[in-house]
Amino acid sequence: MSIRTRILMIALLGLTSQARAAAPSVTAVLSDSQPEVGQMVQLEVKVSGAQSANVPETISIDGLEIHQTGTSRQFEMHNFDVTSSVTYNYTIMPLKAGRFKIPPQTVRVGSDSLKTPELVLNVTQGAAGGSNSASGSGQSGQSGQAAVGRRVAFAELVIGKKDAYVGEVIPAEIRLAFDSRARGRLQEGPELSAQGFTTQKLQQPRENLETIGDRTYQVLTFKTALAAARPGKFELGPVTAKAMIVMPRRPSTTPRSSRNRPRSPFDLFGLDDPFSDPFFSDPFGSMGERVEVPIKSETAEINIKPLPPNAPANFSGAVGSFTMNVDAKPKTVQVGDPITVTSTITGRGNFDRMNAPALEDERGWHKYPASSKFKQDDDVGISGEKTFEMVIAPNEKKSAVPRLLFAFFDPAQEKYVTLRSDAIPITVEGGAAPAPSVAAAPSAPATAATPTATVAITPSPTAKPQDILYQMNDFGSARSFRPMYARSTFWFAQLAPLILLLGFVGWKIRQARSGDREAQRIAARQQEMNRLLRELRRGDVSPQLYFSQATRIVQLKTAVAKNVSPNAVDAETAANAFALDEGERGQLRKLFERKDELSFSGSTSGNGADKISNNERDEVLRLIDSLRA
Repeated sequence: MSIRTRILMIALLGLTSQARAAAPSVTAVLSDSQPEVGQMVQLEVKVSGAQSANVPETISIDGLEIHQTGTSRQFEMHNFDVTSSVTYNYTIMPLKAGRFKIPPQTVRVGSDSLKTPELVLNVTQGAAGGSNSASGSGQSGQSGQAAVGRRVAFAELVIGKKDAYVGEVIPAEIRLAFDSRARGRLQEGPELSAQGFTTQKLQQPRENLETIGDRTYQVLTFKTALAAARPGKFELGPVTAKAMIVMPRRPSTTPRSSRNRPRSPFDLFGLDDPFSDPFFSDPFGSMGERVEVPIKSETAEINIKPLPPNAPANFSGAVGSFTMNVDAKPKTVQVGDPITVTSTITGRGNFDRMNAPALEDERGWHKYPASSKFKQDDDVGISGEKTFEMVIAPNEKKSAVPRLLFAFFDPAQEKYVTLRSDAIPITVEGGAAPAPSVAAAPSAPATAATPTATVAITPSPTAKPQDILYQMNDFGSARSFRPMYARSTFWFAQLAPLILLLGFVGWKIRQARSGDREAQRIAARQQEMNRLLRELRRGDVSPQLYFSQATRIVQLKTAVAKNVSPNAVDAETAANAFALDEGERGQLRKLFERKDELSFSGSTSGNGADKISNNERDEVLRLIDSLRA
């Protein structure tokens, strides 16, 4: 056996073992969770770690028609690590309005039995028999399909919903269709004009053949997601692209007047059928020519509603539907030791604008910034789970990790929701040494411990009056030579000042520790403020991060000046703390509003429209420098 053959066998064995090691898993996502009656919704069931699976062909739910429409398979290889997955597509046609639950479905992969997650579909009452998809054709029904069917190439913009909230993620599809006989090939794009919105990066398109009107089209479907930064009525689109298609070349027998007339690519979108040319019935009878054609869709209207004003204090811009799970490790620590608190947010929404849950009570804890990682369940990151890891350390003895709070706006319920975790019991050992107890009275010396005999001294007749024994004998109260420190009355007399002394020492120690914690808290806020200020002066951060850091500096300055929590500081609190005039108050409100607007907008579209001017940077820095108590 040659060396090359052995290497191939080893590689194949490694690939086989790695493929077998990956346990299969299943996810299920909806293209839209809030459709109208008659609006078709796509359901995708993705099985990872397998090449095939047994799934239900139909799902029976009263009020919904659900049918399986197709299957696609994917294979990926990274550093000899091969992963495979299969996606089963379903179409859902809502027949009536209401809230529908699609229960978990059983998916069998070999001997394994997997369950899909439960999905919720909120169907609203729309125009009977109408379609709510905004498409580039600008028409619906059979007449619209007939008009589209006469085109060689066209584009459609399909929006998941017509009404949404600021920050809400809106699924969208871009469909580019080419007559199958034109053998279309995309040259540029597609590009979506969406001023006032941020868009997710377009994913690799799904390609399939569809019959529209009386023709077969090659359709490329790009998935993306949109999020609005401000309320109002907007027009999305158009979608533009450029493609190369094959057109029949004019034969030489054509009259000169027709042969010399240039053929505009826009003529392809008229009523004339260029494929009536004999070239397409006998493609080997003559030569074709490639023509570049522009493609442009119609616009789509969408209404964006503002979020309600009564937002919770810890709301950071998350919009969607979420659940939270929290755990902490280790459960037994010493005072000052780190504890890792892991919180997992699962659901559907704008994960890119989601901040870590906050501690309900931070007293007695030192908190460090949280890290995060995101695992998406669909192509554009609307569904998935985001895991935050936050390290905290107890400054004193604690019996539990405080509850975590996570606030978001649920567009389906049209209200703010605050998730609260349960307090996690822990054991914190160590801490301040216990106050010393009052020392017991020292035992008397051995000579003092023995009974002391009382000796009565009778003066001798010959004793001199100046004799010491004669003088002592005159003191009727002095009947013993027992030392003072061996008497209980002496120690009772010393006990009261000793207790006062110990109480004073304990009070001073506690006051010193409290002062140290406060000094540490102020020093930490000052250190964070200086670090953020250095980053602002460099001027190489994104607009979103720039205004977020500038707002945080204002909150930290106010917290240091007024001894309050920085998370509770808003524009009015900061303005009152530094006694700003009306002009400076307006600048401060504008700073906070700009930060909120960018917080809702998520990732930028990359067109350079959100860059900060030098004048705007200087104005923000001057405002921050002017905040002095």
